[in-house]
Amino acid sequence: MKLATWNVNSLTVRLPQVLDWLQANPVDVLALQELKMTDDKFPMAALAQAGYHAQCFGQKTYNGVALLSRTPAQDVVKNIPGFDDDMARVISASFAVAPSPAKPDMSSVRVIGAYFPNGQEPGSDKFDYKMAWLEGLRSWIRTELQTYPQLVLKDQIHCTDEERYHLQALIALGLHDAHRLFEQPPKSYSWWDYRDFGFKRNRGLRIDHILVSHALKPRVSACWIDKTPRKNERPSDHAPVVVDITEL
Repeated sequence: MKLATWNVNSLTVRLPQVLDWLQANPVDVLALQELKMTDDKFPMAALAQAGYHAQCFGQKTYNGVALLSRTPAQDVVKNIPGFDDDMARVISASFAVAPSPAKPDMSSVRVIGAYFPNGQEPGSDKFDYKMAWLEGLRSWIRTELQTYPQLVLKDQIHCTDEERYHLQALIALGLHDAHRLFEQPPKSYSWWDYRDFGFKRNRGLRIDHILVSHALKPRVSACWIDKTPRKNERPSDHAPVVVDITEL
């Protein structure tokens, strides 16, 4: 089973690139962030023609998340239950997976696609919102892990001390950064600023993450960042991150 996450920075602009990437990389589940469109504009027909079911949670101009999958999604939840939020930032669902011989009762993986708030700078209202949002997310995921031991969180985060604390607090719940389970090339980034030739000079950040639960960790066989779409004309400033999950 291959899972991926990709902040497309406008699906209206990047749909042809997403379809091309899926044809070359037929992953089982792809979490998209920053759709920047309402649900009525979501390209269901084009994705169905490409062989993908889709669950979307859109918003005009900003935000918006979706899960594209080879098999239908089950138990879809939008946003963080119990956290009052008018932003479209989280979508989660369960997907069938070949059970591990060691754990034959675990026949599905819970996938949470999350577009973390930017937060701008400490002291701002947006930063306060982000801190509250992260608290709400962590509280909810603690409960989700009890219900869905085979869980994957696809997320983004920035680099202040407070944000690093929240990332480590998520990991402390029993999650693992799939990228760090394997030796990676130095300066393995997933985002590059459009300005100052950021991609050409490889001046970026690794802010796109796939976190896997402790139950899934032994089944993760690879994780990589696919920089190829960043070379496209009019690319997203983010690159897809992919994880392979195999049987034990």
